[in-house]
Amino acid sequence: MSGAEVLVVMGVSGVGKTTVGERLAARLGWTFLDADDLHPPANVAKMRGGHPLNDADRGPWLDAVGRWIDARAAERRPAVVACSALKRAYRDRLRAGRPMVRIVYLEAAKAAIAERLAGRKGHYWPASLLPSQFADLEPPAAEEDAIVVDADQGLDAVVAEIAAKVA
Repeated sequence: MSGAEVLVVMGVSGVGKTTVGERLAARLGWTFLDADDLHPPANVAKMRGGHPLNDADRGPWLDAVGRWIDARAAERRPAVVACSALKRAYRDRLRAGRPMVRIVYLEAAKAAIAERLAGRKGHYWPASLLPSQFADLEPPAAEEDAIVVDADQGLDAVVAEIAAKVA
């Protein structure tokens, strides 16, 4: 399938995927999606209850994200998706048959993320699940050709670095 570029901004919860993705999409004039909005109600309830998702829970969600990417590609609309995509298998699933997908990995220290999560309000995802995120995290390998950005450097710097690497 051909189409415009789609950036998947990935990383653990609390690293800033949504904030960076929104700001990046606005800067580039691209469409934005927070993939959390595509979680089925059962996944949201599970996370709200303090239970991490497993691969079976994430499968239908990743398929929904893939369908959204396909729709943007069919419209030839470049897009940015904030999606945890913690495991290589998840990223492979999102990239399968989608050469327009590029991974952007927001990397940050565990302590910094824990601090951000402690101050986060209004999100169903509890900070108690952070260890499960790091347990699942498989940083992109060199052959994935991901854009890797230090998320601890400040929002404007992160967005500027990604935009420069995409240009």
